[in-house]
Amino acid sequence: MVFLWAIAAVPIGTYAIVQHFNTPLQIQPQLLCTLSLISWVQILVYGNGWSWFKASVYGITTAAIFGGAQAVLILTLRPLYNRGIDYPMIIVGVIASILVAIGLLPPYYEMWKRRGRVVGISLWFIFIDLLGAFFSLMALVAQHDFDILGGILYIAVIILELGILGSHGIWLVRTRRVHRAAALEGKTFDDVLEEKAHAGTTWKFSERR
Repeated sequence: MVFLWAIAAVPIGTYAIVQHFNTPLQIQPQLLCTLSLISWVQILVYGNGWSWFKASVYGITTAAIFGGAQAVLILTLRPLYNRGIDYPMIIVGVIASILVAIGLLPPYYEMWKRRGRVVGISLWFIFIDLLGAFFSLMALVAQHDFDILGGILYIAVIILELGILGSHGIWLVRTRRVHRAAALEGKTFDDVLEEKAHAGTTWKFSERR
């Protein structure tokens, strides 16, 4: 998922720079790409068992490739945009929106599987990214000309990430009694979940297969 976000940052950054968005809006995709690649490197190390050196080389190489790709896109598309040829930028914006949406869809499958619970992704990361999308949208609104496609991109991110946070919040409310009872016994929710699974007990909070 985070790798898809890093990929999406390339067309987003291209779109923002060629369209002459405010400076913060031009910087934001670069930060998104950087943080996403850092998270990807950590996944390679802790999730796949790669060495830090190997994962870092992959991360730096990928960052260089993405940076080069964005530079090529900017140098290619800016002259066209300046001549009033808009459709290439529209295509780039649509691709960016699709990639961002695809990158945010996997958590929804996991939430369905776990009855609304969010796992495998930092909720703080989602929250910070949500704030970034919101303030980016506000910065877009503050511009002289509001870019509709850019606005759709940020609104889509806000809606999808609010859905993720809201789903986990609802799950916490629904399972509050389970958490409370488990804590009194020195257990966690996952301990209870595992016990139910081993016992073969049908439980409304059991993971879907």
